[in-house]
Amino acid sequence: MKRLMIVDDSNIIRSKIARALGEHGLEVVGLAPNGEDAVERCVSSRPDVITMDITMPGMDGIECIRRIRAVNPTVRILVVSALADKATAIQALKEGAQGFVCKPFTEHDLTEAIGELFSED
Repeated sequence: MKRLMIVDDSNIIRSKIARALGEHGLEVVGLAPNGEDAVERCVSSRPDVITMDITMPGMDGIECIRRIRAVNPTVRILVVSALADKATAIQALKEGAQGFVCKPFTEHDLTEAIGELFSED
């Protein structure tokens, strides 16, 4: 079973992602409301996949991706953000994210994107 960490400053979004992906065979091993928390939890929970918001208080998602990549280079990162501009998506992918889902999203959007992250396995 793949291990999932969800990083988003919205409790509602974290719950929505956890519910959607939990039903698709992912084990939620961490929920983080901000980037600092996410980096710490990534070290202890060793997720296989992370959903990452970009706009968060303190450390944003781009910096968080950079730091998580430094401690866990094999983790797959799916950005889930309302920032739909191409520059942000490109920056996230440059830092090491593998996919991008725009908010608002459907459960189908999410499961399809996660499926694509692991289609190479």
